[in-house]
Amino acid sequence: MERLVERLEKAVERLETVCQGPGMCGEGSSKGVAEYVQAFDALLSGPVAEYIKISKEVGGDVQKHAEMVHAGLMSERALLVVASQHQQPAENVFSALLKPISEQIQVVQNFREKNRGSKMFNHLSAVSESIPALGWVALAPKPGPFVKEMTDAAMFYTNRILKEYKDVDKKQVDWVKAYLSIWTELQAYIKEYHTIGLTWSKTGPVATEGAKAAPAAPAGVAPPPPGPPPPPAPMSSSTDDSASRSALFAQINRGEGITSGLRHVSDDMKTHKNPALKNQGGPVRSGPKPFTAPKPACNANPSQTTSPKAPPLLELEGKKWRVENQENATNLVISDTELKQVAYVFKCTNSTLQIKGKINSITLDNCKKLGLVFDDVVGIVEIINSRDVKVQVMGKVPTISINKTDGCHVYLSQSSLDCEIVSAKSSEMNVLIPTEGGDFTEFPVPEQFKTVWNGQKLVTTVTEIAG
Repeated sequence: MERLVERLEKAVERLETVCQGPGMCGEGSSKGVAEYVQAFDALLSGPVAEYIKISKEVGGDVQKHAEMVHAGLMSERALLVVASQHQQPAENVFSALLKPISEQIQVVQNFREKNRGSKMFNHLSAVSESIPALGWVALAPKPGPFVKEMTDAAMFYTNRILKEYKDVDKKQVDWVKAYLSIWTELQAYIKEYHTIGLTWSKTGPVATEGAKAAPAAPAGVAPPPPGPPPPPAPMSSSTDDSASRSALFAQINRGEGITSGLRHVSDDMKTHKNPALKNQGGPVRSGPKPFTAPKPACNANPSQTTSPKAPPLLELEGKKWRVENQENATNLVISDTELKQVAYVFKCTNSTLQIKGKINSITLDNCKKLGLVFDDVVGIVEIINSRDVKVQVMGKVPTISINKTDGCHVYLSQSSLDCEIVSAKSSEMNVLIPTEGGDFTEFPVPEQFKTVWNGQKLVTTVTEIAG
């Protein structure tokens, strides 16, 4: 991690050096630079520069994180320059041009995950939850609302920071204001120049993957964008690691099918059923060979041993909304709902889902890092076999059930304070109650209990250490 941060710092220094030259980040009147690129430069030299400055004053993990965010913004500027000089390419080419931005988003989020013990974890979380806003360049026709949604995702953590430092450290309060102003200004920028999506040139050549090519830099550091800059080459790629992890999880998630590689041992092969085997020469095995099926998942080419990934799904099947296998989808919305309908959300990762209107019930099954926002549920919201999920009630819900889940935050509304929360075999559960000031107060759900016999029946109470 230290080496990665070192490389990022060098890349940022090179980018800042380029920005000091004519026609780059600091000069809005640069000749040959599109108007919307100049406007983005103004954002970099304004709110972004202020955020970087205060982050350096705070120091530590906050400073390192800010440098990663800056690198992501510079990758985005490079794409804007390409778009200002080229016509829109085919989808596969566009995906290749977006890759440096998506990889930098992943770098920012990974830094938070690897520093969960940091004293500045709320700062890291605010940035990590909102950094996907850089992906607005891939969205149409409403990129602006997407940035607003990502900004709202950071508010929970920025409110924590304000609550902790409001009367203690003004610098922390200024950091929150500077960071949030980046996304506020970006929304205004998008509304003016890219209202229905990224604006491409109508006269230039069609963009190709070569449009992002740049000469190699020493020590593997991504080169700074020349003028006009193409997107910088990625400093590192987590594709192979992600593939290996996906293959491993695919093996683990096979459930009962994981034993399909075991050999059946018939009675004539068992020594206690067939004593004649004991008299034969050579070593006698006491049982079947230990199971080794998961090992192929760690090979250099795991794709040869795993089944194809199931396609993402969001559709209404009869009375059931099916949302399945969604990954990194931050703008899933179900709006045309009816009271008799139910929603089933299965194997969705690092995504957010909003369900508008009144619905019968919602089930989250086998989800990870999922955010769910809904208006009203007349039945029950069930969370099963999941991890790191956040559920926000905007209207009313009578019951929320949490089962076999590690990490669950439930945000209640004023009208849902009488909701019953039933939990079993789960950990790290928190219920957040709204206050008059618009903030939330967090209350942990007990995980450990004490049961005693009082002579007539069993009496169960929360243990003192569990609060």
